[in-house]
Amino acid sequence: MPPKNYKRRKFIKESTLAVFSGILGMDVVFGSNMPEGYIPVLLQEQESLKTFGKNSALIVLNDKPWNVESPAHLLDDRITPADKMFIRNNGLLPPKTDPSNWKLTIKGESVLNEKTYILQELKSKFVSHTYQLVLECGGNGRGEFYPPTEGNQWGVGAVHCAAWTGFRLKDLLNDLGIKADAVYVGYHGTDGHLSGDANREAISRGIPIAKAMQDETLIAYAMNGKDIPMVHGYPLRLVVSGYPASVSGKWIHTISIRNKVHDGSKMEAPSYMVPKVPMEPGANISSENFQIIESMPVKSLITYPKSGAEFGLTRKLEIRGHAWAGEKKVKSVSYSIDFGSTWQSCHLESPVNRFAWQHFNAQIQFHQKGYYEVWAKATDDSGISQPMVVPGWNPKGYLNNACHRIAVKVV
Repeated sequence: MPPKNYKRRKFIKESTLAVFSGILGMDVVFGSNMPEGYIPVLLQEQESLKTFGKNSALIVLNDKPWNVESPAHLLDDRITPADKMFIRNNGLLPPKTDPSNWKLTIKGESVLNEKTYILQELKSKFVSHTYQLVLECGGNGRGEFYPPTEGNQWGVGAVHCAAWTGFRLKDLLNDLGIKADAVYVGYHGTDGHLSGDANREAISRGIPIAKAMQDETLIAYAMNGKDIPMVHGYPLRLVVSGYPASVSGKWIHTISIRNKVHDGSKMEAPSYMVPKVPMEPGANISSENFQIIESMPVKSLITYPKSGAEFGLTRKLEIRGHAWAGEKKVKSVSYSIDFGSTWQSCHLESPVNRFAWQHFNAQIQFHQKGYYEVWAKATDDSGISQPMVVPGWNPKGYLNNACHRIAVKVV
């Protein structure tokens, strides 16, 4: 006869499995083999999302470093709330720091007067500005490339548009004075390298000086009217809209003014670079044939309804979403329900400020029951439109701006 404690452990394990199965909505296959005290990975991820203050419907692609995607239908808000924002990290999260002790140093070959500010000094000395600004991962849409490329296999949800408050980077640079030979600005953050080596930076990217001097390039300390969430760069970060989000450094403690293209971590080919000329899918090219990604391409996202929606034939379907175009403005958005054979115009709003996404909507009347796909296509003010298929392949799977599409069933 098994000892009493065996029966008790067996009862506890079976009870725990029943709880896990209830939470997951399905049986845990081979659950009897789980080590004592083990928590299924999906529930570990959900617990981490809760820790980050995220909606539990977000998708965890990686946890070292943290990379978390938002499904398209969760991005329906005009201003993206913190709990629905994607996470893209390159290193380990830094420990939370007392903002009263936070320092920002501006230095480099091309700065006239190197200086270190404390956060309170920045807030009292420089005028604050608030802009709605799109940040999009350069690899957003990577999962659609074939053959598959390296990196997190993002769907379409590695993008958001929050209201950021901070100081214009150009105001700091003008205060210090920069030399005529300044060509690039690089950032340095407190996130740790994945190896744990304190002498290596997880990421240290940069932007041309002209981009640094735009009004909307901010050193931000607030997001949506509150402190920036820790996972998004608290207490101080760069926000550089229109370029890949990797140039919007988090947890920054130093900004370098360079007399050459910044040479920090993730500035080397092929990181955040694409081929200078089209290349054969799956082929290899040398590093000198890559160029740094600057302006992001025109793109749109249908955020309502959720893909797979069902509705009656007598009812019109309202669609809505957002469109953006890097350094440019979106001129028009169209939709198709016949796989791109014909296109109809959507109503498109003007942006609230430069680099904010533009909202679109349309009413669609269907005349026959069945399965449909709704495709969205944006066109920028230079006449460039989204392609209907995945654009030119590149080794890192960057800049996929193919038309977004959702499925609907008319019953």
